[in-house]
Amino acid sequence: MAKVEPLADERDHVLETLIDLEHYPLLSRGSPGYIKAVENARAGLAGTGCARLTGFIRHQLKEHLRNESLELAPEVQVKSTTMTPYVSSDDSFPEDHPRRNLQQATNGFVTRDLIPESTLIQQLYSSPSFMQFLADCFGKEKLFKFADPMRGLVVNVMPSDTSLPWHFDANEFIVTLMTVRPESGGIFEYCPGIRTPHEENYQDVHSVLDGDRSLVRELELNVGDLQLFKGQYSLHRVREGQGDRHTAIFGYSEGPGYIGTAESTRQAYGRCMQEHIDADEQRDHR
Repeated sequence: MAKVEPLADERDHVLETLIDLEHYPLLSRGSPGYIKAVENARAGLAGTGCARLTGFIRHQLKEHLRNESLELAPEVQVKSTTMTPYVSSDDSFPEDHPRRNLQQATNGFVTRDLIPESTLIQQLYSSPSFMQFLADCFGKEKLFKFADPMRGLVVNVMPSDTSLPWHFDANEFIVTLMTVRPESGGIFEYCPGIRTPHEENYQDVHSVLDGDRSLVRELELNVGDLQLFKGQYSLHRVREGQGDRHTAIFGYSEGPGYIGTAESTRQAYGRCMQEHIDADEQRDHR
C-alpha cells in the first residue's frame, strides 16, 4: 500500500476547507486518490500542454472566492498596450512576420503586495502541500514561492469588451485559478505545442494569426477551476467577453530567491519596489 504523508505544516490548514479533497486529496500525498489526480494532470499536460482541474475549489466557497476577487479590483490600473506573440517586436524580420504582428491587449493586475495575507488565494499560494502537488503534476522535484514582493501571485483583471491577444509565455508553465467568470465569452484558446525548443514553426503561427482555427482548442473555465498550462510552446489567448473576467495567477520557480528585474516589473505592472532595485544591484556585482 502506498504511504500516506500526514499534514505537517499549519500553512496547509486552508486546504481542509478550501479544496475538494475528495477528488484532489492534497493532504494525502501518496494515496491512490492523490496519485490518480496527479496522473490525470500529467496526462493532460503531456497530451495538450494543458490540464483543467474542474471544481478544485469546494462549491460552497466559490462565491466567497469571487467576492474576494471583486474586492481587490479597485486596486487595478487597467491599461492598453500593443504586443506581438513574442511580447516585443523585432524589426529584423519582414513586416508580415509573426514577430512583428502587433496586437492590442487591455487588462490590469493586482500584485501580490496588494493582496491581503488573509485572502484565500494568498493562503493557497503559500501552502506547502499545494506547491508539492503542483510539482508532482509538472514532474518537478520541488517548487518555491517567488521572493519577488509583487510577482508570484497576481490577479489578472479583464473588464468587459477586452481581450488578451495571441502570445507565448516566457515561463515554462503557469498555474491559474478562475475567480470571476464573465457573463459571456472570455474563452481561453490555445494551440498545443505549436512550436518546440528547436523549431519556431513560424508558418503555423502565421496561419493562426491570419484566422486559421485548425490548430486551435477552446477551454471554458468556471469559478474554482484550476488550470495547469505549459504556455512557453503553446500559442494562446483570451477572447473578448462581457462582464469582468478575473484569474489568480500563481508563479513558482524550481529554485529559491527569484526576484524579477526592475525594468521588467515596471513594464508589466507600471512600478517596481526597492527589492527589485536591490536585486538588480546584486546581479550587477556577480
